[in-house]
Amino acid sequence: MATVSRIGGPLTPKIARRPVASSMMRSAGYDETHAVLEIEFVTGNVYRYHAVSQREWHGLMEAPSKGRYFDTHIRDKYPARRVG
Repeated sequence: MATVSRIGGPLTPKIARRPVASSMMRSAGYDETHAVLEIEFVTGNVYRYHAVSQREWHGLMEAPSKGRYFDTHIRDKYPARRVG
C-alpha cells in the first residue's frame, strides 16, 4: 500500500524517484496505481503529472534524451502540479 501525504490539497501518494541522466531532470518516479509521474528538475522544483500512462513512463525512461521526450510527450499534455 502506498504511503500518502497531504501536499497542498488532496491526499497524494509518496513516489520513489530514481536518478536520471539528463541536463533537465535530476530524478523521476512513477506511481502506476494512480498514473502519476513525478519529476525533480535540476532547478530543484518537483512536479507531478497526472493521468500519465505507463507507456509514457517507459518511453521517458528509455529515451536517449529525457528532456526532448518530456518536451514532446509530457509537458503541456498532462495536468501538472508543483509539489516541491
